[in-house]
Amino acid sequence: MSKFELKLPQMGESVAEATLTTWLKEVGDTIEMDEAVFEIATDKVDSEVPSEVEGVLLEKRFDVDDVIKVGEVVAVIQVEGEVDNVADDAGVQEAQAEESAETPAMELEAQMAGVKESVSASAPDFSSSERFYSPLVKNIAKEEKVSMDELEAIVGTGKEGRVTKNDIMAYLENRSNGNKVNQSTTQQTEAKEERVSAPQPVQTKSADKPMAAKVPVKAGDEVIPLSRMGKLIAHHMVESISTSAHVQSFVEVDVTNVVNWRNKVKNAFQQREGEKLTFTPIFMEAVAMALKKFPMMNISLDGDNVIKKKNINLGMAAALPDGNLIVPVIKNADQLNLVGMAKTVNDLANRARNNQLKPDEIKDGTYTVTNVGSFGSVFGTPIINQPQVGILALGAIRKIPAVIETDQGEYIGIRSKMYLSHSYDHRVVNGALGGMFVKSVADYLEAWDINREI
Repeated sequence: MSKFELKLPQMGESVAEATLTTWLKEVGDTIEMDEAVFEIATDKVDSEVPSEVEGVLLEKRFDVDDVIKVGEVVAVIQVEGEVDNVADDAGVQEAQAEESAETPAMELEAQMAGVKESVSASAPDFSSSERFYSPLVKNIAKEEKVSMDELEAIVGTGKEGRVTKNDIMAYLENRSNGNKVNQSTTQQTEAKEERVSAPQPVQTKSADKPMAAKVPVKAGDEVIPLSRMGKLIAHHMVESISTSAHVQSFVEVDVTNVVNWRNKVKNAFQQREGEKLTFTPIFMEAVAMALKKFPMMNISLDGDNVIKKKNINLGMAAALPDGNLIVPVIKNADQLNLVGMAKTVNDLANRARNNQLKPDEIKDGTYTVTNVGSFGSVFGTPIINQPQVGILALGAIRKIPAVIETDQGEYIGIRSKMYLSHSYDHRVVNGALGGMFVKSVADYLEAWDINREI
């Protein structure tokens, strides 16, 4: 028998730590190879961490809501046979112990005394509070030297009035602007009473912004706290509206040829590729081609500079079972053929629904497409996914009577049509470019070859 240390893996280049949200296994439980042991959350994505070995969970090093750094040991698993990672760590620890033993005792004691003095002087004593603070909030309070009185006076917007990361960050920003929280006992009592009586509005991050009005809660009303992802989405949407000057252009497009062609080839495609052929990869191909034609839609604005992106990375808004939204990214979409696009779209959509996306798969998007038609909407006015400058909404495909122009004259026929709704940042994208771009997508779809091979 030996022990294997399961560490927090690297979750992406820009991710240094994560919060443990759920233990999926308890001490004594049997764990299979690649079976998920716990779930973690970062600012970018929630994901499961699987075991690299088969064995029995022997020890849990962290509790739920603890903040873990990449590379730290989260769990210890007992396995049959020999494993290498614990032995290696033990060797490192022995080497470190030998080095520390060589340090003179007087110097070591002086260092320890200095550390204790600095910690006691700056760190608040959380044990003196009856209020719950998450490890993340405690860490921020220690690093920013927030006193216990200040922390107690912050009005929490979390469940049961708990102080969240957003609450303490908003307080710190206000404090840097000279707006200190009143630390008097009277106001602390009033704040606690308000937290008990009613849910609190989300605090704004700027002293210049007005505080949201309180919403009265009446008998029979149900108070549902926003999920972590819900809070992130809400903040991202408000930030986008306050950043970009949103303008919309709408184009009606005849997709009869696309519908007929897909109906003709979808069964053969599924038998050959083992994948369903939906409309999404067709639309993604059209958008990628339009971005190649109009590269100034594939940009970001950084102050007074326009960053023209080299790669065309298409974000694909996907609805989650809990009602939230996530945007996995199709990297280098213009380099994929339709088969590759279909496989990528299906893979990302399936793993998004099962909460299996990796952090790198939802970053670096340069333009986003959202399918509002999947919920029956004819068109919509989507909010730009920052720091991009455009987003395209796909409306529902409907059979409608339409005027058909031919060499022999005009007549009424049944056609499959849809609306494309293009939202773009009017700071850098004028109406001509925004309109020509979405018209290019429409032209590509209307000119679809009914005899195209796949």
